[in-house]
Amino acid sequence: MPKPRYVLADKGYDTNAVVAQVEQLGAEVVIPSQKSRLCCRLIDRVRYRQRNRVERFFGRLKNFPRLATRYEKTAVSFLGFVHFFAALCWCGLLSVRPSPC
Repeated sequence: MPKPRYVLADKGYDTNAVVAQVEQLGAEVVIPSQKSRLCCRLIDRVRYRQRNRVERFFGRLKNFPRLATRYEKTAVSFLGFVHFFAALCWCGLLSVRPSPC
């Protein structure tokens, strides 16, 4: 598995232990500092905003019972449906929420 270049997380992960472990991996820490920190860390705001896209995508995944409960029997067909869902999201074809089953 390739080494990560960046680790993006929210303020809840701003601990000395987490930051030290990320730096030990050789990755850049993109975690905003908590208000209680005496020395605030500068972060790349553009990269941090990209984290929101990933969180919204997983939030949308949870709205689809077929993906949330994993109806597919094999991992390959499940991954195929996730790719299909991601393509629909990318094209903007999923603007409405699905009806509950």
